[in-house]
Amino acid sequence: QVQLVESGGGLVQAGGSLRLSCAASGSAIYSINNMAWHRQAPGKQRVLVATIGRGGDASYEDSVKGRFTISRDNTKNTVYLQMNSLKPEDTAVYFCNAKIVGRDAVQRNYWGQGTQVTVSL
Repeated sequence: QVQLVESGGGLVQAGGSLRLSCAASGSAIYSINNMAWHRQAPGKQRVLVATIGRGGDASYEDSVKGRFTISRDNTKNTVYLQMNSLKPEDTAVYFCNAKIVGRDAVQRNYWGQGTQVTVSL
């Protein structure tokens, strides 16, 4: 009923850029509150990278501050992550997350399927 579909991952050289997108869809969506990007490197736990409220207030994990920018388009139910000056340590599977209020007025937590980002030297 609700899906988060990510796109934009891939292989890039260190210093390069990628832009991730995540679109929420489904007839059950009434509104979307907080949206976020997490990442999980091999053998490590999933960690929060950036988060953005419905009004556009954003926050970032320290290692990506000044390099990554999270944004959203509420008309398209889409969140973006612009990643610049990429480093090999940014290599991970990136997951989109959204807190979505359904037409039953209940907020639920949803995850995308993940998109691989690989940064080579």
